[in-house]
Amino acid sequence: MLLLSQLGRIIKEEILRDDLKYYFMSPCEKYRARRQLPWKLGVQILKIVMITSQLILFGLNNQLVVSYKEENAMTFKNLFLKDYSGVDEEDYSVALYSQQAVYDSLFYVLDQYRQLGRLSVGPISYAEEDGKLLPLVICKEYYKRGNVEPSDDAYDIDGYLNHLGIDFLLTLACFPFRLVDIKITFQLKGINLQTVRSHELPDCYVFFVTITFDNQCHSGKIKIFLDIDALSSACKNWMISGTAQKNTHYLLVFDGFVILVCLTSAVLCTRSIVLAVKLLQRFSRFFRENYNHKVCETDQKEFLNGWYVLVIVSDAMAIVGSILKMEIQAKSLTSYDVCSIFLGTSTLMVWVGVIRYLGYFQKYNVLILTMKTAFPKVIRFCCCAGMIYLGYTFCGWIVLGPYHEKFEGLSRVAESLFSLVNGDDMYTTFAQLKDKNSLVWLFSRVYLYSFISLFIYMVLSLFIALITDAYDTIKNYQKNGFPMTDLQRFLREQKDFPPSEEGSEMDTETGMGHPALCCCRR
Repeated sequence: MLLLSQLGRIIKEEILRDDLKYYFMSPCEKYRARRQLPWKLGVQILKIVMITSQLILFGLNNQLVVSYKEENAMTFKNLFLKDYSGVDEEDYSVALYSQQAVYDSLFYVLDQYRQLGRLSVGPISYAEEDGKLLPLVICKEYYKRGNVEPSDDAYDIDGYLNHLGIDFLLTLACFPFRLVDIKITFQLKGINLQTVRSHELPDCYVFFVTITFDNQCHSGKIKIFLDIDALSSACKNWMISGTAQKNTHYLLVFDGFVILVCLTSAVLCTRSIVLAVKLLQRFSRFFRENYNHKVCETDQKEFLNGWYVLVIVSDAMAIVGSILKMEIQAKSLTSYDVCSIFLGTSTLMVWVGVIRYLGYFQKYNVLILTMKTAFPKVIRFCCCAGMIYLGYTFCGWIVLGPYHEKFEGLSRVAESLFSLVNGDDMYTTFAQLKDKNSLVWLFSRVYLYSFISLFIYMVLSLFIALITDAYDTIKNYQKNGFPMTDLQRFLREQKDFPPSEEGSEMDTETGMGHPALCCCRR
């Protein structure tokens, strides 16, 4: 009986070892061992080609949509803004300095709007609702009461703001100092006909146009802003001949096939994860029953393949993006930005997932192993350096913000400091600071010199040193051999497993051991 028991254990061990070896084989090794075709590899290659093609086709159409919105914004500025030069000044389009210029610009907008059908050279018209034209609305915001005498250094202001909405009559009785802003809003409709050339059905657009005369600074300079919100929708009554409709059907079929391939890929990867979990359970049970060992965390991570999770997430995002794309092509949705985010992210993940198959070759595996080794240290280092970076960000914003355009907002400060770390625009950052305040100018020099010296010569050098150290470690392992774990010893049919911290029942019961230490005992 003892002999039969030992024979059964040996047979179970050999079967388990063969299954483990087969699990960790590359697709080519699996084909040579059991003549099994690498279905997952074939599906991934097909998916890369199809998703990339789908992204390019959607991107070409999306560029037409974006260009149509941008060109219409430029068209409206030239149509409705008096004396517009064709180039925006900083963040506004036109600046006014006299009352007469304000009057002229206001009535110019009204006159141009009235003659829109005769002036515009594009398919633009007034918006209608239930057969009635939607009105142009003018809203004036001003202080309720006020009296200002700059010569006597005196003022009397009621801070409450009044909002007066009028249709076509405009009075500026509160002008100039009580006026805060004037907003002119109206809606226009247009059709993007340029998509016909790319064999796509045109979209109908509603443009919500807002022209703002901004006097919030009360500095004698009124800024004019023109903002546009474009909302696309399916045209109600349309007729088109040629190949556009047929091409749309082909694209819908192609998107459906992409969804089918992604579903297949997700199912295969999910199946591999389930098989890996079952194999880990078998290995853990065998080790515990025959060697009184508990599988350590390092060996457990070998079974839990993060690449499969990445592929499943990319498949889910590609399926959602493909469904949105099909709805957009069918003119049921117009969420171009949301669709582009899903398709772009899924394509990024698909291409990153290709690295997994390159990792089976030792010469191509250096990048993956270096990133895996350096990642924990890099994260801890970035947390420490990030505290210093945030300190410089807040300090630069509060002190230099009023004097330098690159430090006007927290996001702009963070972007400017990041560009300085990479050596961009150093001289421009120094030179553009206004030197009207000597104290701030002196502080700016100390601030910039200390930041550049600290982050370029110390932080960045240490960051590179961490990655270089991980690379040298991996190269040394590839030359002299990687440290052996319990799993690798088992696959090589070695019997001399080092004692585990949880090797005895007493240690397990008292909780004196730690499972992560069993693989660290070389």
